[in-house]
Amino acid sequence: MSDITKLLGSEADTLLGHVCRGVPAETIHPPGPDFVDRVMAQSDRRPNVLRSMQALFDHGRLAGTGYLSILPVDQGIEHSAGASFAPNPRYFDPANIVELAIEGGCNAVASTLGGLASVARRYAHRIPMILKLNHNETLSYPAIYDQTLFAQVEQAFEMGCVAVGATIYFGSHESRRQIMEISEAFERAHELGMVTVLWAYLRNPDFKKDGTDYHVAADLTGQANHLAATLKADIVKQKLPETNGGFRDIGFGHTHAKVYDELTSDNPIDLARYQVANCYLGRAGLINSGGGSKGASDLAEAVRTAVINKRAGGMGLISGRKAFQKPTAEGIELLNAIQDVYLSPEVTLA
Repeated sequence: MSDITKLLGSEADTLLGHVCRGVPAETIHPPGPDFVDRVMAQSDRRPNVLRSMQALFDHGRLAGTGYLSILPVDQGIEHSAGASFAPNPRYFDPANIVELAIEGGCNAVASTLGGLASVARRYAHRIPMILKLNHNETLSYPAIYDQTLFAQVEQAFEMGCVAVGATIYFGSHESRRQIMEISEAFERAHELGMVTVLWAYLRNPDFKKDGTDYHVAADLTGQANHLAATLKADIVKQKLPETNGGFRDIGFGHTHAKVYDELTSDNPIDLARYQVANCYLGRAGLINSGGGSKGASDLAEAVRTAVINKRAGGMGLISGRKAFQKPTAEGIELLNAIQDVYLSPEVTLA
């Protein structure tokens, strides 16, 4: 615990001592060893989906806790392979990506169709795999920002994946088509007994106003989470909120004054708790993303994000570039530091 406190620095008291008042802890469905029995088994999920979810929970250093540490590596498409892997060229080989997830004690590895397929027979029985079905690719010029299906759900099933993932750019002109595509894909995945994970991201140039980026506003990301849960995402991936008031300050959509006056505050745990609230009060698990690598500050930033997520009622962290754009030993150290937050009994629900 002393290491966690040290890494939090001047924010330690603010983050470790906070109590959520707007959406109190007793109203949410927190993660735990019994999450599948206590929460998911109430739904219409098929038994094989419950088994797949339990397989995620039962792997890695966090096995048996109800929390998830996932290594996602689809940046070779989203950011180009050179931008992603030049800092550590061994990760051009998907086998080394999976090895990092195993050695780093992760619950699962999430990657691309070609990446996972190239090593599936070697690793599908050793670590749960999540196939990312769609991507935005950056070779098109001028750049476009859309999510295109690269894979079929059946391909994930045939290679032994326990889950599929997808991104929807909520707020974009293309989002309605993406919603329809992913709704159909998630229904098929559930039919085949796989868990569904939605990257519920925002994408609209008008979500930046007067120097503030509302793509990471609690109210807008919260609504994206609510749409993700409506699409029957079992797990929702979202960026950690950094601000609030997107609906109010941009001046669109529908909101309520109590969102800002009562349900949230400036404390980052309250902002993340609002994200959890929009995941059906935790019935869909919230995992926050680790963000890009910034160098020396990565370890402290990752631990801070994990503390906020756990105390808010989230289900874990999905951290990629901060781990794989480093020497392997440092990447494993970072993943283990994240997991230590979820293993610590002293980091409690706020």
